[in-house]
Amino acid sequence: MSRGFVKEGDQEEIPVIPPRSALPLGVTNYVTPNGLSELLAEQKALQAEKDGLALENETEQRIATTVLNGRQILLQERINSAVVLDPVDSQRDAVRFGATVTLKVVGKNQIQKFQIVGVDEADIQKQKIAFVAPIAVAVTGKKVGEVAELRLGREVRRLEVIEIKW
Repeated sequence: MSRGFVKEGDQEEIPVIPPRSALPLGVTNYVTPNGLSELLAEQKALQAEKDGLALENETEQRIATTVLNGRQILLQERINSAVVLDPVDSQRDAVRFGATVTLKVVGKNQIQKFQIVGVDEADIQKQKIAFVAPIAVAVTGKKVGEVAELRLGREVRRLEVIEIKW
């Protein structure tokens, strides 16, 4: 039947399922051991939320369940594609995945500190950035005392590696 003949109140909006953090096409989904633990905890929390869902309105229940199912599918895809890189196994002489790096902007008294982590565990509030972020790409492989160049549009920011912690 054509949607033109359906009562307006019967038309249900298709729920929007928020996408996960972007992982560039063809890029391996690296995660730290902590990142994998966070993904698995999120999976349990989603299942608990789904199990505890009890809305009186059938339409609202169906929409909420659809959203939760969609989020679970996206999360399961990330868990299935996760490749754990343990920072303990990394070479410690240069900036690598899992390292916490302290940088100084050359020519300025500006210090930045962050840990390079997987896309899903990146959180700027916790000083964790994704390994695919331009600044992480710029400093990866650099040793203490070396300078990386970060292009920000027309500006080139020079960043000196001050410290690497594991």
